Amino acid sequence: MPVDFSGTWNMVSSDNFEGYMVALGIDFATRKIAKMLKPQKVIKQEGSLFTVSTTSTFRNYYLQFKIGEEFEEDNKGLDNRKCKSVVTWDNDKLVCVQTGEKKNRGWTHWIEGDDLYLELRCEDQVSRQVFKRA
Repeated sequence: MPVDFSGTWNMVSSDNFEGYMVALGIDFATRKIAKMLKPQKVIKQEGSLFTVSTTSTFRNYYLQFKIGEEFEEDNKGLDNRKCKSVVTWDNDKLVCVQTGEKKNRGWTHWIEGDDLYLELRCEDQVSRQVFKRA
């Protein structure tokens, strides 16, 4: 049985988020605001169905997916692009590959102890974020 990601997670650190947002083509003003945020993630995992709500004082993002099933992801409020996404298990890591306008785009989530890690990828940029279980 894979790891259970369910829970509420508060961001404690973020590395190279600016570089990642530049690679996505996010405007200067939005990048400056987004860099200062400490979002909270609420993940609900029911078998292979995941619901992820990311909330902050600036914007909220909601994502629902089923492991192994491709879906159209609308990144409205983020970089405002649509892409095809598929999330799969790689041992105890959730790996998302996003295909669309940007190359090498996707993310990986994994848990170590009480920490949730998120690696965001786009083009040649990688951002790493750490969340602590609330």
